[in-house]
Formats: sequence, structure tokens, C-alpha cells
Amino acid sequence: MPTRVEEIEDSSLAPAEVALVNAWRKADALRLRRPKALILGADTVVALPKRLFGKPSNSREAVAMLKALSGRPHHVITGVCLLHPASGYTHLFAETTRVRFRRLGLASIRAYLSKIHPFDKAGGYALQEHGEAIVHSIEGSFSNVVGLPLERLASALTAFGCRRG
Repeated sequence: MPTRVEEIEDSSLAPAEVALVNAWRKADALRLRRPKALILGADTVVALPKRLFGKPSNSREAVAMLKALSGRPHHVITGVCLLHPASGYTHLFAETTRVRFRRLGLASIRAYLSKIHPFDKAGGYALQEHGEAIVHSIEGSFSNVVGLPLERLASALTAFGCRRG
């Protein structure tokens, strides 16, 4: 279920803290609407040292983000909050994946952005959408960069008591 929670982008916090706060706020927004459900809230940020990237609000911002990431390693951090209001259970974790971009010129940035919808993606890019054109390497969880850190999420769900199919 989508929530109307405004995401924070506080540069005074560590990137993982920003992702975790946003994940918790998204999950908590559903607490009263789904009191018996196991709620999952998640948020992803992209970070360079001393710089945090959320979702670009326009094309100019998307271009600027990809220019800043060009040829550089950065971190993709996803904060996850599992919340079960009926039992009071709350579990938070953050997963970090290191991604290195290829060197990108303005023409290749514009060509890439013409193929995707960057405005709902942290850092203005999507690995699963023509990512091979911009990404040089990945260290860590591929699924974390695509959306959710599935390996850690599976462990957390098992710890809560969920069983596989």
C-alpha cells in the first residue's frame, strides 16, 4: 500500500539512518490501517561521501545526479522496517551495496535517461532498466540495488516466524 509519508533527506544523518527513518515512517503510517498485518516499509538512498541522493524531482536534477556519480563508486543503502502492530514487533535493518558507474558523458546520460523514468528512483537510475549502460561493477547484494535486499529480508521474515510456501 502506498503511503503519503514525506521522505526526509537530512545530510546531518548517516545515509543508513536516513533510509531507516524513512522506512520506519512508511511502515508506521499503516499501523492503524493494518493492525494485524506484518507491515514492510522500505526506503533506498544513494550516497557519495558527504552527499546523499534521493529521487530526482526533475530532468535537470536527474542529469546532475548521474554526472556526480559518473566514474565513481557510491553506496546504495536500503532501510527496511518490519512492523507487526498486534504483537508490538519491530525489526529494522539496513543493507549497503557498493556500485561503481562507468565514466558517463552528457550524451550517454541523456540517452540513458530517455529510456527510463528516473523520478521514482534514488540516484535517478535503475539497475534493472538498461543498467549495463551506466554500471561498471557491483559489490554486494544485487537485489538491494534493484529494490529490496531479498537475502536479508528472507532471514528477517524467517526470524519473525514466516515460513516459505
